[in-house]
Amino acid sequence: MVKAVVLGAAGGIGQPLSLLLKLNEVVTELALYDIVNSPGVAADLSHINTPAKVTGYLPPPKDAKNAPNDGLKNALTNAHLVVIPAGVPRKPGMTRDDLFKINAGIVRDLATGIAQYSPDAYVLVISNPVNSTVPIIAEVLKKHGVFNPKRVFGVTTLDIVRASTFTSSVSGADPRKVRVPVVGGHSGVTIIPLLSQISPPHSYTQDEIELLTQRIQFGGDEVVKAKDGAGSATLSMAQAGARFASSILNATVRGESGIIEPSYVCLDADSVGGKQVKNDVNGLDYFSSNIELGKNGVEKIHPLGNLSEYEKNLLEAAIPELKANISKGISFVADGSKF
Repeated sequence: MVKAVVLGAAGGIGQPLSLLLKLNEVVTELALYDIVNSPGVAADLSHINTPAKVTGYLPPPKDAKNAPNDGLKNALTNAHLVVIPAGVPRKPGMTRDDLFKINAGIVRDLATGIAQYSPDAYVLVISNPVNSTVPIIAEVLKKHGVFNPKRVFGVTTLDIVRASTFTSSVSGADPRKVRVPVVGGHSGVTIIPLLSQISPPHSYTQDEIELLTQRIQFGGDEVVKAKDGAGSATLSMAQAGARFASSILNATVRGESGIIEPSYVCLDADSVGGKQVKNDVNGLDYFSSNIELGKNGVEKIHPLGNLSEYEKNLLEAAIPELKANISKGISFVADGSKF
């Protein structure tokens, strides 16, 4: 049995992500949890003729004070994979601070459930700001004595997907075959596309590099603006999340080797590779790099490789921002979260 869980399954990312997981042949059970509508989403998906059995769960009613959250417990029990798109999307004019204030508490509470009911699950974090929410989840799991850095991932795959698409629009290459390493974090200036390492190789002008970098870093703003305040990147994020989930399942269930995906992880997940990256990023504890996946999650953290002068400057600008984001997540848990 391979049980996948989506926490925040009724939202703009959660619904298409749940659909894509229902279509994944490795998944035999799909549990959907949200504060509203998850049973309806589950009923809808359950009619699709793939093997995965779908169930939907809700928290207790608001008037049931101090009632245990059996919905979250039942959703998470025996989970192999937990994907978290829960929280509010970014809206026009909303700062990362605004987003943090809302989503940090949601993520903390869900992490507490994971610690209690599925401590061995692979946890994929989509809820923004990822630079801070991944440390929040790690700190909660640490408090419960169940943190395994090899099993907690910040999903940065959308940055890779965008990089492939945007660079191909300039080079004319097939976007499906283009790989651009994107390292750092998952917001604005912390997103560092390494265009000097693009595969297959392509030589861009400096103007093209700067324009592409800006677009990859702030691609989410294009979608927010185009949706005219009605939402953020949901469909592309769902596809990116499902792609990363599929890679995790192929590595941990099917035992496939050589799977490399970018992800924002605790660098302690690989004592050798993580230490090397940590030395390159002024001792940050969390950073996104190419990750080789294995049967236990993080198998190897790949080095950043040779950076151009422009990329070195991008890294220098990203480090203080990342440091602040990480500290913010850690402090949120340390400063009186409920357990």
